[in-house]
Amino acid sequence: MTERKLVGRSVARREDPRLLSGRGRFVDDIALPGMLHAQFVRSTVAHGEIASIDLSAVRRVPGVVAAFTADDLALGDITAQLGRPVSEYVPTAMPVLARGKVRFVGEPVAIVVARDAYAVEDGLEAARVTYTTLPPVMSEEAALAPDAPLVHAEAARNTLVDVSLFATDGIDGIFDSAPCVVHVDTRTGRQNALPLETRGVVAHWDDREEQLVLQTCTQVPHQVRTVASRSLRLDERAVRVVVPDMGGGFGQKCVVGREEIAAAAAALRLRRPVKWIEDRKDALSASFLAREQHYQVRAAFDADGKILALDADVVCDMGAYSCYPFTAGIEPLMASAEMPGVYRVPAYRVRGRAVTTNKAPTAPYRGVSRPQYVMVVERLFERAARELDVDPVEIRRRNVITDFPYTGVNAITYDPGSYLESLNLCERLVKDEGWYDRQAAAAAEGRHLGIGYACFSERTGYGSATFAQRKMQVVPGFDISEVRMDTSGAVTVTTGTMSHGQSHETTMAQIVADELGLDMAKVRLHQGDTDRITYGWGTFASRSITVGGSAVRLAAAKLGDKLRAVAAARWGVVPDEVELAGGRVRRRDDHSAVMTYEEIADTAYLQAQLLPKEIEPGLSATATFDVFNDGTFSNATHGVVVELHEGTGQVEILRYVCVEDCGVAINPQVVEGQCRGGIAQGIAGALFEQVTYDAQGEPSATSFMDYKVPTAHEIPDVLIHHLETPCAFTETGAKGAGEGGTIGAPAAVLNAVNDALRPTGVELDHTPVTPETVYRALHQEATR
Repeated sequence: MTERKLVGRSVARREDPRLLSGRGRFVDDIALPGMLHAQFVRSTVAHGEIASIDLSAVRRVPGVVAAFTADDLALGDITAQLGRPVSEYVPTAMPVLARGKVRFVGEPVAIVVARDAYAVEDGLEAARVTYTTLPPVMSEEAALAPDAPLVHAEAARNTLVDVSLFATDGIDGIFDSAPCVVHVDTRTGRQNALPLETRGVVAHWDDREEQLVLQTCTQVPHQVRTVASRSLRLDERAVRVVVPDMGGGFGQKCVVGREEIAAAAAALRLRRPVKWIEDRKDALSASFLAREQHYQVRAAFDADGKILALDADVVCDMGAYSCYPFTAGIEPLMASAEMPGVYRVPAYRVRGRAVTTNKAPTAPYRGVSRPQYVMVVERLFERAARELDVDPVEIRRRNVITDFPYTGVNAITYDPGSYLESLNLCERLVKDEGWYDRQAAAAAEGRHLGIGYACFSERTGYGSATFAQRKMQVVPGFDISEVRMDTSGAVTVTTGTMSHGQSHETTMAQIVADELGLDMAKVRLHQGDTDRITYGWGTFASRSITVGGSAVRLAAAKLGDKLRAVAAARWGVVPDEVELAGGRVRRRDDHSAVMTYEEIADTAYLQAQLLPKEIEPGLSATATFDVFNDGTFSNATHGVVVELHEGTGQVEILRYVCVEDCGVAINPQVVEGQCRGGIAQGIAGALFEQVTYDAQGEPSATSFMDYKVPTAHEIPDVLIHHLETPCAFTETGAKGAGEGGTIGAPAAVLNAVNDALRPTGVELDHTPVTPETVYRALHQEATR
């Protein structure tokens, strides 16, 4: 292998010239001859039986071509499965179009197809649907009430998941005898992942290929193909999913939506292209949402601040349906398995539940329960520090894992990280900038400055074995890559991951170019096409570089072996006597004996008669990669300085410091972009964003007038410092960096707010923290 020159460098993103000059191609840019436009008649009630659907007037609207109900299309349901007993998991079918009953406002009831986007809206206005309304279930407490209406008849007490993964023997005795026991009861608001590009699809039937082609913005193209083929009862080879440029996903697009399947069914029925683009109102109210969780947790500490035990009850409001393929178990199982995090917790008990309510269903959103449980655990340490009169950073020092590999009470083995180092450095950076002195000076002036920290890990590189532990029936994990060289010496690489802004075209090319000693301009990436990519699980859980990048590197190394084998055969030596150097092959004992890759490719493709029998013609190699241990763990510490404004209750972030360790950073500039974007989304959840409903289940935040999204004014500049603990379990040494910013920000911001509130005696544990809440706290109108 040649000396690495590109990995670890902030080379310019290859995607930028195309995207910044307007040459990107997104789903809504696609226009096909004869294309029709689709939108959905959506439920206007949160919970009800469908009494009648009358689309006769819709079909008479000028420009409307067709309108279909569930009965018209007769599609198979989307059902996510866990291999758990019914006492732990209740599967629920999600019909592509509502059938018999609706379970949230915005649920698709019928699809209308018209010649243009204006006619289809007129068609929607003509639809007449009547309901027999049922009492809506709009909260966790209402869902679990003994006499609650059932969202799904098969789910008693509206409970989809009820699992107790861990219960250390004797834990109650530990709490009874502990010198210090602290409690946190916290709720986090429901959020929208809010990708810049809403969901959408253009579907058409290709007569020549006898394929239904879906051009859609999804993080998981192969899973969309599987669900579409099964729902439409087609062979899987008869469905092709292609993903053009995609403007964000953040997890909302890593599940299979029903609208894409319905639009595909309409295209199949009409044998004309059909486009559906989600408008922002539907995106805010009827798309996959996230986050709404309730934690009741207590922790026991000894007199020196060492944690003795952790006891947690986690309830996640998953909305009306389980998402495919992850199921409603994704949030409570994640929280239950990983809550101890970076700390040495000797005893642990947890119960995790997912309840169903009459709200839009949820999907994994950047971080997946970790922003919530990290916030809870960090609040526990802050509370214990106050009770024991220990410095908040010092109590963390006494408890973070320092000896690796470390197997926790949760039966997870953590690979080496820099937990203590990141904590110490983050504190030092905040101190060196003088923020503690400024805080003291502000207090003397009657101003409210607070400093808060969050120390955490991000489990990345989930392999098949880890997902199988959740008992998923559809088990993600591995990735497959092919690297192929043509006669010009240029390389095409495929990956089963799917970029939606993470710079795959750049970082994957860096890996291949280094492995083969090529100029990056010679490397091209193919992704997001189920006919070109053998199989892939897409992009989520920070897996693209850890898993996908490892498969790419292995495939490139295999191609390098083939290049050396062909050259060795031409020279009549063994491959070990040949090396790759600077885009060429040369003999180790005679550096004047050199062959270009083009010359080797000519032999492999155009002069195959020169090859011995044991070497097949062509230059391509395929490799797979999976993580067979407990995954890899990135880590970070975030430090935040805030000021609370007494007159308005506004929280102003004065400084944000992030010390992160994601192993080898393939491209540090890209890692920093991931950190900054994640931190912005974490701040949004801590201070601004929340999806709300009225008592009848009508969403009340259906535009940016009501759903508060932070702007550049509210997001501070972020100081990022990189540590590097290379990972031994991935081929690149990388650990993954996609979600860390979002995981740490809510805890750090909330701790800073509470530090600023310390003189008032008020502590806040719920997010988002609103100006009204802060105002009341500053004026001591709130209670503990």
